[in-house]
Amino acid sequence: MAITRIGPNQSINLASNITGTLPTGNGGTGATSFTAGKVLQVITANDSTARNTNSTSFVTASNTMSVDITPSATSSKIYLNVTGNAYVTTNSAYFIGTIFRDSTDLGGASDKGLGNLYKNPDDSGGFLSISVLDSPSSTSQITYSFRFRATAGTAYLNENGAKGTITAFEIAG
Repeated sequence: MAITRIGPNQSINLASNITGTLPTGNGGTGATSFTAGKVLQVITANDSTARNTNSTSFVTASNTMSVDITPSATSSKIYLNVTGNAYVTTNSAYFIGTIFRDSTDLGGASDKGLGNLYKNPDDSGGFLSISVLDSPSSTSQITYSFRFRATAGTAYLNENGAKGTITAFEIAG
């Protein structure tokens, strides 16, 4: 095997010219493949800006309550978690939240979403946490975004300096 010196503007085709594993001492994992259930990557985004809507249809919480992730295999699953502070102004109404994969509502075809908070006369709001496991069957970039709506009145997200977070975990399938 001949050794060739690579100049500063040259590259190596990793798909066809490199074999074996990168030793752990050189920053590798030592693994040649991943077993199902391993976390392959984690992408998170935060938003501390107060948001509100009186729409009864889902609206984007903000462009910062979304993450872009590119799965490494079609067998990968994406576990998503959204947290935030939420409330709705009208008694007997709901704050409803969901997660979209691009333009697909992971909460299903109905407007029920993936999680909600109900407004009783004495409630002032609460902590919202939504989780879902998605199987996108894709290796293309996907945008996951949190969206919310009110059944009546105005729905609020991240009021009084609270922070909302969306996190995507790629899980080996």
